[in-house]
Amino acid sequence: MSRRAFLFAALFFASLFVLADPRARAAARVDLDGAWQFRTDPSREGEARRWWRQAPDGLETVHVPHTWNLGRHDDYEGTAWYFKSFEAPDGLRGRQVELHFGATFYRSRVWLNGIEVGAHEGGHTAYYFDITSLLRRVNTLAVRIDNMPTESTIPGWAMRLRFTNNVWYDWWHYGGIVRSVWLTVNDAALIRRQHIRTRVDGRHAEVADRVFLENTTPRPVAVKLMLRVVPPGGGPAVALAERALMLEPGASEEAVALRVPDARLWGLDDPQLYRLEVELRDASGATLDILANTFGIRTVEIRDRRLYLNGEWVRLTGITRHEDSPWEGLAETSGTIRHDYDDMKALHVTLTRPVHYPQHQEVLDYSDRNGILLVPEIPVWQFNEKQLSDPKVRALAKQMLREMVEHNANHPSIFAWSVANESETSTPGGRAYFNTLRDMLKELDPDRFVTFADDGLPGISRAEESASSMADFIMMNQYFGTWTGPAGPLPNVLDRIGAMFPDKMLIISEFGAVGIFAPDLEAAERLRSKIMRDQLALFAKYDWIGGAIFWCYQDYKSHRNLRPALTQGQVEVGLVDENRQRRPSYWLWRELNAPAKVALDWSPPIMYTPPEGFRATVTRRGPEEIPSYSLRKYRVVWEARDDDDQLVAKGERVLPDVGNARVVEGTWAAPATKAVTLTLRLYRPTGFLASETTLSWWEPRSGGEDIEEMRKKGTPAPQ
Repeated sequence: MSRRAFLFAALFFASLFVLADPRARAAARVDLDGAWQFRTDPSREGEARRWWRQAPDGLETVHVPHTWNLGRHDDYEGTAWYFKSFEAPDGLRGRQVELHFGATFYRSRVWLNGIEVGAHEGGHTAYYFDITSLLRRVNTLAVRIDNMPTESTIPGWAMRLRFTNNVWYDWWHYGGIVRSVWLTVNDAALIRRQHIRTRVDGRHAEVADRVFLENTTPRPVAVKLMLRVVPPGGGPAVALAERALMLEPGASEEAVALRVPDARLWGLDDPQLYRLEVELRDASGATLDILANTFGIRTVEIRDRRLYLNGEWVRLTGITRHEDSPWEGLAETSGTIRHDYDDMKALHVTLTRPVHYPQHQEVLDYSDRNGILLVPEIPVWQFNEKQLSDPKVRALAKQMLREMVEHNANHPSIFAWSVANESETSTPGGRAYFNTLRDMLKELDPDRFVTFADDGLPGISRAEESASSMADFIMMNQYFGTWTGPAGPLPNVLDRIGAMFPDKMLIISEFGAVGIFAPDLEAAERLRSKIMRDQLALFAKYDWIGGAIFWCYQDYKSHRNLRPALTQGQVEVGLVDENRQRRPSYWLWRELNAPAKVALDWSPPIMYTPPEGFRATVTRRGPEEIPSYSLRKYRVVWEARDDDDQLVAKGERVLPDVGNARVVEGTWAAPATKAVTLTLRLYRPTGFLASETTLSWWEPRSGGEDIEEMRKKGTPAPQ
């Protein structure tokens, strides 16, 4: 397809296209997903035998995105090769062509037509190579991937745990081309990316956009840069800007300011998303490139050790989730991600640290659309001081953070970045590591907080010992009741941490229970439920605890499966198992984290005759509880059914603002029936169920002994 033909189609369908993809662009894209050839290389002979020039025998067909750690190669560790032949599209003369990988785990080298085009280290971020000069009509790609860790890879050997004789990290190292592969075909100049920053100014918002451009030719190019801000839901632009530029060869950037009137804010239950479209035209007015990103306008502040979203104090809860399943491993599809996150929204997730590594774009897009605050992280886990001081580790950590920020900085769901997890950050080398990365992040992305997950706080005596003293807020992993020791000391530990860090907000970034701390799964569930109930109630007592995140949504594959005599398996830690089968603790978490409480009773009170109405009181959780946040435009839907499940009456009502209490009532003509069941559901503005309560009446037996029982209020009903 020619660039002009593509651009005509792209412009014609622009509004539909950009709504489907928050990073939509006009550069022609050639998809290379699908069938590839694959072979493991256990003896690491492929390079010596020049497989990059001529593919070996014994190939099998796989479908990219792909991980080899499923099926016949489920426990294979080491080197493997992927091969793909493809035809280049027509009309490439004078065009720039790039080869893009969404992610490959972990170390990758890439050859095109027998010539190495580049290498990349890191398993969760996108990268690309310019292949313009190497492209032929018929082409062969060869990709060599190694998924084995070392002390200086990220993730790498967990040397802080060397005393256990198992330094594998805590999740599986799924090798492969785990995200999509594609070509882009560009004209003389292109829009590489944009970084959108917003500032609320009364009812309006200032938008500061840094547009990163590239002139791929050896001579200056005259261009016009045009920007438009499209409001949530589409419609005419609410802000416009344009610039005439002379682009010198190579990379450049342009800062553009726009003002959005009557700004609609992004929030937990009303996640309003704008779209900023950037178009690059040449001197004749022809479109060279188009890039569009969604963004949100919101304020996130920490004041007096409290978290404020759009000026309102919030206390949030959530669950972490690994990118892992028995059917896809790390090579997840959007369908699996949406399924799991829909399930997590049913569990009232409003905050999460989305596990230990940069996430699939669908996770970030979903969180933008559905009001989840995120703290993404790079996979520095259980590193000792030597590793944190290693120049190679620090350089690699900087690279990963830069890639993560540059790809994801426009997502309003992200409010902080995390640079490490459960590592020796209370050492001179650990503090220096944090300072170095914090300073880099503040330069890259000044508006977001920087922190890390610290599990060493119970063991320090002075705040200055820990790099947490230099973080914008503290994230604390604690497993009192299991890993950390008995649950009893936790209140004293929190008191001591609060006194040591009198100016810091705290988020509990991990708590929970692993199955090995109980004799069987049933006992593990009892332990998990007790920790969940007791510790959420404890966290609520400390108003400087801004949030709590449970570990973990699902069981996941690991070398550290924690069972004696086994080298791998599923870590039994989830509210659901690896196949997404719900455990009893799933339902308890849903009950404990519902944003509102509903008291339901018959009105008027009844005894012997069928009810003719009800009265419900809906109350939001107050700031002395966790979670706690404003509830606006929640919808109450109710229905009453008789003993034959026939509808007696139904109704609904939107609650503009659920403050301390809102009363909802309904009435109907008394039915001739022996039983009535009333179901009242409370829905978020985004459509997710916030609570469900049932109330039943049945005709009393002749002795009347069940009259009191039939008047008891219902409990939240599992779905």
